[in-house]
Amino acid sequence: MTIAEVLWCDRCGEPADGVDHAGCRAARELEPPRFCARCRRRMKVQILPAGWSATCVEHGEIRS
Repeated sequence: MTIAEVLWCDRCGEPADGVDHAGCRAARELEPPRFCARCRRRMKVQILPAGWSATCVEHGEIRS
């Protein structure tokens, strides 16, 4: 995913270019994403022993 495709904050679900997301960026260092950055859908998140996986029904899975 390129920067141009990121439309939504993957933590709070608000527009990525709208408000200051410094708190979201800080929280994302420790937490998995909750919203798809491309379509704003809530993702299914699974915490794994070695990281996490998050799945959007439209755009698929991302892992850490």
